[in-house]
Amino acid sequence: MRRHINTQLAILFLFAQVVDGQSLRQPISAVYPGLGAYSSAHSDVFSFVNNQAALAQLKNATAGIYSERRFLLAATSLYACAIAVPSTKGNFAFNLKYAGFKNFNEQQAGIAFARDLGPKVAIGMQFNYYGYRVPSYINSGTVNFEFGTILHLTDQLNAGFHLYNPLGGNFGKTGEKLATVYKMGLGYDASEKFFLSAEIVKEEAFPVNVNVGVQYEFMKQFFVRTGISTATSSAYGGVGVGWINSRLDISASYHPQLGWSPGLLLIFNFNQLPGPRENLLE
Repeated sequence: MRRHINTQLAILFLFAQVVDGQSLRQPISAVYPGLGAYSSAHSDVFSFVNNQAALAQLKNATAGIYSERRFLLAATSLYACAIAVPSTKGNFAFNLKYAGFKNFNEQQAGIAFARDLGPKVAIGMQFNYYGYRVPSYINSGTVNFEFGTILHLTDQLNAGFHLYNPLGGNFGKTGEKLATVYKMGLGYDASEKFFLSAEIVKEEAFPVNVNVGVQYEFMKQFFVRTGISTATSSAYGGVGVGWINSRLDISASYHPQLGWSPGLLLIFNFNQLPGPRENLLE
């Protein structure tokens, strides 16, 4: 039993090293849940998790959940939920993430706010509590924040910048520093059916990573997403279907050394919508 637990812990620590970003903040399926952050036509409730400024596009209250079985192991699973609500003063959101299992897990809870600064610029900010726990050994956490901005260069072209943990928060019990992450993204809405996104990510003490993804709506109620994360050469893809006021995505990613990671995403909008083209936002 002890050997089995130690093996699981070793896999988790290895995972944190080989995947771009902290394991909790970056699903192995690259940027699948937040792919639409730099799109004016294909964003959804999870877009603000990738860049808080994307929250400013929200028109109706919406919520979503996402789960991922990393490398087909229960011990490396990730669960996330997001809720977003618009207001006349700006848009608010809450998200919660959990990764790991009972012998080692990470958690993050965040509250976000975003608004437009005119027709060309949107800004957003999120405050987080991030912690990890190893029973009978250590339980530590820290508070940090992240900031994002999106520029609407044209009706089809958007660019943005995102900064995670710029002040380098330290864990209270260990003194360990949580990494700072810089991201620059670009999105092009080629049409109502096709979207292309590219993102450069630089995490402290890690090489530069590039995330590239595309989304194509081949029918009114159906679309596909696919892309790659260069840091680990991990390819991902997924199929989404929308009906009335809901959307369901089935996704998967493949890591060359660690194998498959299936995922499931469900988004619910509190106003009736005809399909994914409206992004469950309008």
